[in-house]
Amino acid sequence: MSARDRILAKLRQNQPSTAAASPDVAGWFATHRPSESAADKARRFRHFIELAHAEVYSVSRGGWLQKLWEVLSARQIDKLLVGGQTPHGQRALADLPQSGIACLDYERAIESWKEELFHHVPASLTAARGAIAETGTLILWPDADEPRLMSLVPPVHIVLLDAAHIHNTFYEAMTAEHWSGGLPTNALLISGPSKTADIQQTLAYGAHGPKELIVLMIEENLQ
Repeated sequence: MSARDRILAKLRQNQPSTAAASPDVAGWFATHRPSESAADKARRFRHFIELAHAEVYSVSRGGWLQKLWEVLSARQIDKLLVGGQTPHGQRALADLPQSGIACLDYERAIESWKEELFHHVPASLTAARGAIAETGTLILWPDADEPRLMSLVPPVHIVLLDAAHIHNTFYEAMTAEHWSGGLPTNALLISGPSKTADIQQTLAYGAHGPKELIVLMIEENLQ
C-alpha cells in the first residue's frame, strides 16, 4: 500500500458515521438581537459609524440637497462626481450648478478620463442600498450608474442613506433582501473612511481611499 493509500484509508476510517447537523443560524440570530424600531436602529447605526470617524447628518427627503451644498461649501469643494442616471444624481445635476457646485456625470469609460478622476475630482455622491446598525456599516451595490471607483477614488465620499433601510445585523440584511438570489460584482460594506495601521502600527486615515466619509441620513417617518 502506497503512502497516499494509507493516508486516505486513515481519513476514511476516522470519518464520522453521520453528517454533523447544520448550525441553526436563523435561530441564533433570532435571540442574538431583539427587534428594534426603525428609529432605534438609526440611532445605533449613527453611534457606531461616528465612532469610526464618519460624519452623519439627519436630513429630510426634500432637504438633503441643501445639506449636501452646506457640506461641500464648508470644505470649499466646488466639484462633485455623481451618477447622472440615478434620481439623486439628476437632482444634483439640476440644482447644484446654480449654487456654484459643478457636477460631473460619471458617463464615460474610465480609460478616457482616468487622469481627471484621480487628480481633479475632490468629492463624490452615491446612494446606499441599506445599512447595518450593529456595526455602523453602509451597504453599497455598485453598478454601471454608480461604479465602484466613485466610492474609492475621490478624497470625500458622500453617501445618501434612507434610514428605513437599516437592518439590525448583517444576517438580517442578507435574508430580508434575499441576497442568495443574486449579488453584484462588488457588494461593499463601508464602516468609515479608509484607514490602515500597517505603517509603524499607527492608525492613518485616507491611505488607500477617501479621507472623509459623510452620510446624509433621511430619517422621515421613523417610528
